[in-house]
Amino acid sequence: MFKRITTLIRAGAADAEEAFTDAQALTILRQQLRDAAEGLEGAKRAVAVVMAYAAREQQSAARIAGQIADLETRALAALGRGREDLATEAATAIADLQAEAEATARAIAHYDAETRRLRETVNLAEQRLRALQRGRQIADAASRTHKLRGTLPDGVTASLTEAEATLARLQARQSHAEAVESAMSELGRAASAEATVARLAAAGCGAALRHEAAQVLARLREKSL
Repeated sequence: MFKRITTLIRAGAADAEEAFTDAQALTILRQQLRDAAEGLEGAKRAVAVVMAYAAREQQSAARIAGQIADLETRALAALGRGREDLATEAATAIADLQAEAEATARAIAHYDAETRRLRETVNLAEQRLRALQRGRQIADAASRTHKLRGTLPDGVTASLTEAEATLARLQARQSHAEAVESAMSELGRAASAEATVARLAAAGCGAALRHEAAQVLARLREKSL
């Protein structure tokens, strides 16, 4: 039982941590990109340092090559003058310089290889960083759009629904009022026509609209015969 409770507590903590991370994912991503950009700048500085070391070794190689050439010239001159001792001393110095030149050449080769490797790493890191920055911009825009979509149902949509209902009621009332007015107009026109017919009939124009008492009495007398 205790183990289950411990597992449940750990699961709840993990879920809470995961939920917090998800909620703050965009903020965390921004900081991670800032850290990556700072690290990339450090890598660029490392490349620059290696390139400076390589340039210094290349200067040493050029200096050594110049010294060797000068000593060889002087050694040949010493041999021409019969100064074997000076020529031997020059040869010893040349041998030492040649050893130093070989070490310098190995250092230059190492620095060149390291520079190429670091440059490739930096270029790849820059490409990945740019891709992540573009993705962050898209995620940022999507987050803002999602927030806007979230505010529409509670605010704008409710107002639009209420406005549509109000407009429907208003249109229904206006339609009813128009129907009443039309009916009243019809009634007015009918009453006006009936009044005109009645006046015409009373004047003896056309058939009478009402049966007069004398006419009714005459019809009754005919029935009694």
